[in-house]
Amino acid sequence: MIIIPARLNSSRFANKILVDILGLPMVIRTAKQVSSLDDVVIATDSQEVIDLAQAHGVKAVMTSSEHQSGTDRINEAANILNLSDDEVIVNVQGDEPFIEPEVVEAVINRVKEIQSNNEDIMMVSCHKKISSELADDPNHVKVLLDGNSNAIYFSRSKIPYHRDHYESASYFGHLGIYGFTKKSLNNFCSLDMAPIEHIEKLEQLRAIYFGNRVAMVEVESKSFGIDTEEDLKNALKLFT
Repeated sequence: MIIIPARLNSSRFANKILVDILGLPMVIRTAKQVSSLDDVVIATDSQEVIDLAQAHGVKAVMTSSEHQSGTDRINEAANILNLSDDEVIVNVQGDEPFIEPEVVEAVINRVKEIQSNNEDIMMVSCHKKISSELADDPNHVKVLLDGNSNAIYFSRSKIPYHRDHYESASYFGHLGIYGFTKKSLNNFCSLDMAPIEHIEKLEQLRAIYFGNRVAMVEVESKSFGIDTEEDLKNALKLFT
């Protein structure tokens, strides 16, 4: 199941999930974009979003307004929906209206592979190669990987720091797609908020801080999360 966390208020871009994207509100466009892959549910704290989803034939559930992260919100939704422990759950951010379905599918497939191999992995996410210039932007999160393609750290800072300033330096940009089993999702949300999660405002750091592994899948994607009005302008130029 794909669950889209949809908090109406956003500190950087007010009510961004309601912004029109090619004739549809952003969160609805996101839901339609991935609806061919699995059942889709919007998890929100807003009756306005519930009504909007119903008007567009998208399932939605009401969740608490007290959640500190989107993953905590989708965990509540998964519990409300009474999903089984082995259900594959993918968190797709509501501000990804142009996310390619094959990117989400790659995360789903990696979660299923982990299930089959009984690997000790808490969650799955994905990354793509980005330019040095894009890596300078704190709105685009970077990730460092170990030799097994598991995440070492995520940051808004430009990492790794290339001391000798190699022209060929490479950077990996993180895409905010997260895959779990229902059981591993519950385990993640049972953890306390980590200090580094609070500092960077990156929820995935909670898993790493408490010694859990985050498997990463490399993908090709032109999509990016729309965090600011400038992002919206750039996305519309790129995809229309």
